Amino acid sequence: MSQTSRARASRLKVLALLSLFALPLLVAWAMVTWRVGIPEQRTAHGDLAPDLPALAAWPLEGEHAAGLGGDWVLAFDCGDQCAALADQWWRLHRALGREAPRVSRLRVGGEASALPGEAVAHWTEPPAWHAPDHLWVLDPRGVPVLAYGPEVSARDVLDDLNRLLRMNPEVLRRDEPRLAGR
Repeated sequence: MSQTSRARASRLKVLALLSLFALPLLVAWAMVTWRVGIPEQRTAHGDLAPDLPALAAWPLEGEHAAGLGGDWVLAFDCGDQCAALADQWWRLHRALGREAPRVSRLRVGGEASALPGEAVAHWTEPPAWHAPDHLWVLDPRGVPVLAYGPEVSARDVLDDLNRLLRMNPEVLRRDEPRLAGR
């Protein structure tokens, strides 16, 4: 093999290696520029970032907020299907498994006694955004993140809630003792 053919082979190897790294960048640039292959829809099953006030501003009576601090909250407004929905959201809470302690449930209204792990409050005066049989997912600061109508399936809410909990890992506070294996 002559010196020039060896140099040509080395150059071809370098060009092949550079194209191997440059080609994905060019493809990504083209996808972003011409909006090709990028999903347009959202993945959440509920309404993202509903136009609702934070939980602290809700016109509720009762000591509901004291036990909900720092947790994700499933808040639902009791209507005609109160008993069935309360049971459905209790079952969903149990289906969270090891993530269940990070989530609290708040039932607004209804005459039945509270289910295990559920806080109950009542409207002092129903607000303009009051929606019977609706469910809201609130972040640990009490800000509504997702809203669901009465027709939503528990599986869709569970999928969204699992995604939220996975994307927002639990942060241990300094005053909490560390447990083994946690």
